[in-house]
Amino acid sequence: MSVPLPGADEAGLSTGALARRLGVAPTTVRSWERRYGIGPAEREAGRHRLWRPADVAVLEAMCALTARGVGPAEAARLARAGTAVGARPVGVEAPDGAPAPEVRGLARAARRLDGPEVARILDGAVGRLGTAAAWTDVMTPALRAAGRRWARGGEQYVEVEHLLSWQVSGALRRASAGPGPGPVPAGPPVLLAAMPGEQHVLPLEALAAVLAERGLPFRMFGAALPAAALADAVRRTGPAAVLLWSQTRATADPGPARAVAAGARGGRGARTAPVLLTAGPGWTAARRPPGAQTPRDLPGALALLAGALGSRTW
Repeated sequence: MSVPLPGADEAGLSTGALARRLGVAPTTVRSWERRYGIGPAEREAGRHRLWRPADVAVLEAMCALTARGVGPAEAARLARAGTAVGARPVGVEAPDGAPAPEVRGLARAARRLDGPEVARILDGAVGRLGTAAAWTDVMTPALRAAGRRWARGGEQYVEVEHLLSWQVSGALRRASAGPGPGPVPAGPPVLLAAMPGEQHVLPLEALAAVLAERGLPFRMFGAALPAAALADAVRRTGPAAVLLWSQTRATADPGPARAVAAGARGGRGARTAPVLLTAGPGWTAARRPPGAQTPRDLPGALALLAGALGSRTW
């Protein structure tokens, strides 16, 4: 059931005030009223339109539905009919090769700076598709679209990208904390770390969330792990594999990677060096140490880690 927005008391809201609360332009509200018949139930001649709480609830419902990928005309019909908007519409699937319907909804909600709606869409995508597919089919396209708009618009769009990135990180953390398929198997873990100076780690967080979802042993060290700390972590844990993430060439330092590849053997009882993966667009052929494996995407990283961890866990 839709809850009227705060401030939409019995006196009603003007179109401008309603638009500000919904995060859309006043012309958008007027266009919806003209095209889809969504307007104030009560109008007085010679006076500005005032939107009562029931009118506001209908607009709220329409915004929520369009944020989930429903077309405006269908969203208006459902909103007028009083359809509950707490759940994602059923049966809205993307045709082959088309973006998932959540991608458009994410873009609309992010542009409105509607953080709670962005979080709901992301959690719904993870629940519907699983973490790996949600990252590949929903989160990555939405982040790329936000990045392109930022590149075109400069600082005018940076707040949208920041909000979306923060919410994606939150959704991945929630997926990581969720129940896995069973107890985490014993044995050497995978170490996930960003190179020293590297702050862009959303792909690394996505990989950690998928490993958690599948109940696989890993240690996530996040952004900008110093080289000495990386070496110490390898020595203490004796990992099956180490994945080092670099978003830019400036952070793709081959030194720490070579130290891992050179044969750091882990703790007591370890007899083999960990498998080394250098992931991310920062790594070039010239910077990768010999023997390092280079996944191109999340499925590729998972496939390489499968070989390092052994078929017993997959």
